[in-house]
Amino acid sequence: MDKKEALKKIKSGELSLKDVDIKLQADKEVVLAAVKDSGAALEFADKILKADKEVVLEAVKGYGFALEFADKKLKADKEVALVAVKQDGQALDSADKKLKADKEVVLAAIKQNEWALEYADKKLKADKEVVLVAVKQCGRALEYADKKLQADKEVVLIAVKQDGLALQYADKKLKADKEVVLIAVKKDGSALQYADKKFKKDKDVVLEAILNAGGAIQFADSKLKSDKKIALAAVKQSAYAFEHVDDKFKADKEIVETAISSDGSMLEHADK
Repeated sequence: MDKKEALKKIKSGELSLKDVDIKLQADKEVVLAAVKDSGAALEFADKILKADKEVVLEAVKGYGFALEFADKKLKADKEVALVAVKQDGQALDSADKKLKADKEVVLAAIKQNEWALEYADKKLKADKEVVLVAVKQCGRALEYADKKLQADKEVVLIAVKQDGLALQYADKKLKADKEVVLIAVKKDGSALQYADKKFKKDKDVVLEAILNAGGAIQFADSKLKSDKKIALAAVKQSAYAFEHVDDKFKADKEIVETAISSDGSMLEHADK
């Protein structure tokens, strides 16, 4: 296949760079056409063109992850990296180490995709401004924050307000902080599983959890599982909770009827 025909087919999407002759994979015009159509095509370009800034910029503009296939020197080029992470924040993973420690690049990456925090340099994982940007978008990004920020109440409160399950990444002392735990379980009742054990015995906390997610009763202390008010509230919120109530309630007419009125299949868990 000659160049003219290859270009035509690449531009129409009928042909990929992977399938053309090796000589055409080293032809800048052909490669530019290919990466404009799909940035991932950079993987099949000649190594000389993987080091060509114009080609790489074109590729990462439409597909940030194409940075993975760029020449080492361009992975360390801030302009290229910024274009890549603005297209997909997780392209930060392929950037040069020095750029993973560049606050501007990392913030751009996190604003596009909060999970990019995972690839940031450790000093930026300990930067409160950076971490706050991430957890405001997705609380569970707290997983990648420095331990000191996982123990920072302001940061953790913001994280659990966004996603109650972020509580699992909070410092132990904050898992034992009632204000933090209440906010977490109000957002997602199943966050109760990550709370300090004293709150699994705390009626107020457990009620808040099951009012959000009835199934959270499975994480409550056995004493509270045997509390009818708690059990009834749980099955009213979710019939699924019936599987986790104390066995004595599986023969309780009010609780059984409440559960099966929402989901008839719960009858199989009732006492025969």
